[in-house]
Amino acid sequence: MAKGYVIITEDIKDPAGMAEYGKLASKAMTGATVLGFGPAVETLEGEWHGTQTVLLEFESVDAAKEWYYSDAYQEAVKLRQAAADCNGVILSGF
Repeated sequence: MAKGYVIITEDIKDPAGMAEYGKLASKAMTGATVLGFGPAVETLEGEWHGTQTVLLEFESVDAAKEWYYSDAYQEAVKLRQAAADCNGVILSGF
């Protein structure tokens, strides 16, 4: 089965709010492996959104969806969306 990946870009407006999100989100990270996180990206083409990028790996696309739409993460995601302008995608691996 193909792995599932979540990529989230965040343009942080409220660092304190993001810190609160981080505390709550860390409790909801079951099944996720953080592959990349931070402000340092090298844009190869076009424009990249945000001041921070997160790359998560899951056992499958279904597992990524289950995590994202879980009650535990949806409680946390409201804090992130209030503290930053965000983009997110789920991508299937090979």
